[in-house]
Amino acid sequence: MPPRFFVDQPLQAGAQLSLPAGAARHVQVLRLQPGAAITLFNGDGAEWLATVTQMGRSDVAVQIGSSTPVDRELALAVTLALGMPANERMDGLIEKATELGVSAIQPLMCERSVLRLSGERAQKKRVHWEGVAIAASEQCGRTRVPRIKPVCSIGEWLAQLPINDSGARWLLSLRDAQARPVLAAAASSLVCLSGPEGGLTESEEQAARAAGFVPISLGARVLRADTAPLALLSHLALSEQGRR
Repeated sequence: MPPRFFVDQPLQAGAQLSLPAGAARHVQVLRLQPGAAITLFNGDGAEWLATVTQMGRSDVAVQIGSSTPVDRELALAVTLALGMPANERMDGLIEKATELGVSAIQPLMCERSVLRLSGERAQKKRVHWEGVAIAASEQCGRTRVPRIKPVCSIGEWLAQLPINDSGARWLLSLRDAQARPVLAAAASSLVCLSGPEGGLTESEEQAARAAGFVPISLGARVLRADTAPLALLSHLALSEQGRR
């Protein structure tokens, strides 16, 4: 399979294109030569064949060929809203969630959050996480890149959620939670709320329940903040395969 690269711009068959810096650097690292085949995607659900036409010191030119619609997404659009784990755990969570098919990730600051971000620092982190999601999409074969939403507090996020929403809302909880959650047949989207290290406080869980979140359990064991949402995504992906 030709190496895959994300290009954040419109693509058109027959057009010449200079690859963006990140993709060009990867082409050079792979030591591809003029005539080499690569695959491009821009998030619109298609893959584009392309051929390297010129290699410069920092620039790589390609000619775009034909496109093929590709659907490797989950049938259910899943948004993970999570209390950001500290250190490098957030990077790993975004990478694996992308591989498992997440549609969007909402980073949250909660009462027990270790990682707290605001202003320019929050924006820089968001740009970094977008890069992690792009790299994971290139690797796993997706043609759509998960959206990384701006960092906000859990209170701000709950307050701006729509009142009437046909999608399902789940809260990963150890308090009086359903052991076997069932999605309504008509549900086309799911928002899953998961806490930071130490979990959500009782008042945060109460606020989430008031916003329509149903508490669910992933079992008797206490999972880490970066494990629980990935376990849920794995369950959803396997359940979808079982229905096909």
